[in-house]
Amino acid sequence: MLMQDKKAVVFGVVNERSIAYGIAKSLCEQGAKLALGYAAEPIRKRIEPIAAALGADFIFQCNVSSDAEIAAAAGGVREQWGSVDCLVHSIAYANREDLTGRFIDTSREGFRVALDVSAYSLVALCRAFEPLLSPGASVMTLSYYGAGRVVANYNAMGVAKSALEASVRYLAVDLGKRGVRINAISAGPVKTMAASAITGFRTILETIENRSPLGRNISLEDIGRCALYLASDLSSGTTGEVIFVDSGYNIMGV
Repeated sequence: MLMQDKKAVVFGVVNERSIAYGIAKSLCEQGAKLALGYAAEPIRKRIEPIAAALGADFIFQCNVSSDAEIAAAAGGVREQWGSVDCLVHSIAYANREDLTGRFIDTSREGFRVALDVSAYSLVALCRAFEPLLSPGASVMTLSYYGAGRVVANYNAMGVAKSALEASVRYLAVDLGKRGVRINAISAGPVKTMAASAITGFRTILETIENRSPLGRNISLEDIGRCALYLASDLSSGTTGEVIFVDSGYNIMGV
């Protein structure tokens, strides 16, 4: 099994339709030990049965907007496991009002929140967990096509994802000195709780189905398989990359 006895910390599982869940499930099926981080106490009741079904070793609370909570999370994982082989960052947030209308109307606070939660949190987590990452460990995050192209109503989140992808490249240099890899998966649209906040999401799904080379939308399983590749030793020479899992839509022109 590709992840036998390897320890994976996954941030971002909210329910069984979330991308982080698809990744956690894929890693678990290949033998990984799991720890799931959740943002706030109200989510705990939703996470507990999911963690039990996946056989996770433990769950822990961590608001990634708080350096203190991130430090406490890293300390708790160290106490439980001592080291980590895979770190999954599947976290993004923007105020709903900043995901509609004109990007130019984004408020200063809305811009700050989107960049902090969706991009800086990856930097903060990598810094806190760096001492725990085993040689050859893998870090991954989730991006989207809107990081490099204008997607209607994606707005502040598109800018945040662009910053996230740039962060992956810079972090690849820092973490690479310890033999740790970091990559991003640019996933096509999937029906998740986060996606429901984007106006016109149904149209995006229809466009992918009609115009992508594979002629279909992607599934959580598609993303999970790519994540498994990045988490395992199969991707031992791959770092700083953005890998598209979108049925090939990103290659299409007019």
